[in-house]
Amino acid sequence: MQLEILLFVLLFLALAAGWWLGRRERRRRSPPPGTTGELSRDYFVGLNYLLNEQPDEAIETFIKALEVNSDTIETHIALGNLFRSRGESDRAVKVHQNLFARPSLSKEQAARVQLELARDFMAAGLLDRAERLLSELTGSNTPTSQASQLLLVDLYEREKEWQKAIHAISPAMLRENPRLKKAAAHYACELASKLLSKSNFAAARKQLKQAGAFDQACIRATLLMAQLELQSGSAKAAIRILLRIPDQDPAYIPVMLQTLVDAYQRLDEPVELAATLDKLLLNHQYTSILIHLAENLRSRNLHQQALDKVGHYMRHQVSLKGVDYLIDLYLQNAAGDERAHLLTLKNLTYQLLEQKPEHQCSNCGFQSQQLYWQCPKCRDWGSVKPIIGVEGE
Repeated sequence: MQLEILLFVLLFLALAAGWWLGRRERRRRSPPPGTTGELSRDYFVGLNYLLNEQPDEAIETFIKALEVNSDTIETHIALGNLFRSRGESDRAVKVHQNLFARPSLSKEQAARVQLELARDFMAAGLLDRAERLLSELTGSNTPTSQASQLLLVDLYEREKEWQKAIHAISPAMLRENPRLKKAAAHYACELASKLLSKSNFAAARKQLKQAGAFDQACIRATLLMAQLELQSGSAKAAIRILLRIPDQDPAYIPVMLQTLVDAYQRLDEPVELAATLDKLLLNHQYTSILIHLAENLRSRNLHQQALDKVGHYMRHQVSLKGVDYLIDLYLQNAAGDERAHLLTLKNLTYQLLEQKPEHQCSNCGFQSQQLYWQCPKCRDWGSVKPIIGVEGE
């Protein structure tokens, strides 16, 4: 509460400064009747509210006392922004709408207030109103145009209007904003994913090519293109595309493995799959690769080879997931007390794995069991990756 009071004291000082500037300007034009340097009664009332820890009443009083002019516009904008930051979007809208209605605002001032009002509407969940305001601003030749365009892209992203979001991004924005390039690639991937679910391969391919044009390093576009080739009957092309991922970003190898396995199974080439997995494991010691390789060996009745491979790996690169799988292998031939002990260990590793996240955002640290292409916490695109280490890969 003390921090909030301090903030409102600072706000009061800013309001008082704005009032004084406006009063000084009026004095130049005509000398005031009566006593000079007299603060209005409203300010004393507002200060009394502030000292009595009644900030809401203080703000309402200051709003009434502070007239809108060129010297106080910034103070009014700051006041509305303060309401919005406190989660009081309705009050922020009231302040900024009152300001926006003033005919004395210059073009640039009106655009600035309109932008803040759009932010208020977005914070309040009134996205249609925010969209109308931002659409007007993006076509205006004012300093707020670019900020308005970025906010409009953000609005379309929140609404999952992926095509509109892409259209709202200008070439200049892509050149100047690497993060926006990454986001635009994922917008195209979102569209491609929907088209793939409907087996519309031609349109999906077009979207994925656009995603690659936005961001050549987009792993999701590569993975979706491989899935497209697989669904359309080109398993060899799918494999060729998937094997680009280790060079793009090896952290995503665990994400591509199931599609890789599916492609080789479509071709009925289990030995070639084992060779590919062996090569991947040589360069990238991920438990998921090891498990897929062991499953491949087991499917060809090479149980002992699978056991030896996993056991050798666990002696050099321990992971909880690998130990859990090794227990599964030993259980295949265990009986009696040995089996009972292994089941006890299996129960422990299962419970530990169930509690452990498998993915983490490199931007904010958010952790989850499933893979998100957009982090639910910081909303960054392509930053959530499989966790590497004893508790992960």
